[in-house]
Amino acid sequence: MIVVHHLNHSRSQRILWLLEELGVEYEVVKHFRDPVTNLAPPDITKIHPLGKLPIIQEGDLTLAESGAIIEYILGKYGKGRLVPAARSAEHTRYLYWMHYAEGSAMPVLLLRVIFDQIETARVPFLIRPLTRGLARRMKGQFIQPQLDRHYDYLEAELDNRDWFAGGSEMTAADIQMSFALEGAAARAGLDQRHPRLMAFLERIHARPAYHRAIERGGPYQL
Repeated sequence: MIVVHHLNHSRSQRILWLLEELGVEYEVVKHFRDPVTNLAPPDITKIHPLGKLPIIQEGDLTLAESGAIIEYILGKYGKGRLVPAARSAEHTRYLYWMHYAEGSAMPVLLLRVIFDQIETARVPFLIRPLTRGLARRMKGQFIQPQLDRHYDYLEAELDNRDWFAGGSEMTAADIQMSFALEGAAARAGLDQRHPRLMAFLERIHARPAYHRAIERGGPYQL
């Protein structure tokens, strides 16, 4: 049986959701963020040297990285589900969005989160104007324009499509994309100015498997 090492309020929610969509039995081992640092507990390094979640274990296998985990689960248990037909146009789009989610969307979103923290960090009074000014300039001149470019791009990509791969059914690429878009809506200015993206979030949040995953993993808030 697959064991999912799950961190609260994190990317690992996607793995629980995928397993629920496929109806695969699994065990959840819950780990919790430090309430001060918001980081994963340091003993995760006993499971994987990088100490980052999600991680799955099955037999002798220990596997990290969301994309790799999703591909492994689909290859072993998917039976063709949640993946478009090979060599189809939808499959090409599927591959693109599977990699775009972590390779393009998440880095700039994480920059926004980091500089939000810098702007509000408790620092000595004399340097506070410098740190806050730097954070605001970085967000205003670089980070938010980049985010807005991504939002506009993604909004256009969902023109006449419900799902990112372009077919009539949700795929694992939509599961992979979900975390970045949920994070953007929670913390980085994604709102009804991009109605297709907000409608996408409504569609995934309405899925029964999504709710079952939250029941298994616990509260999920970004």
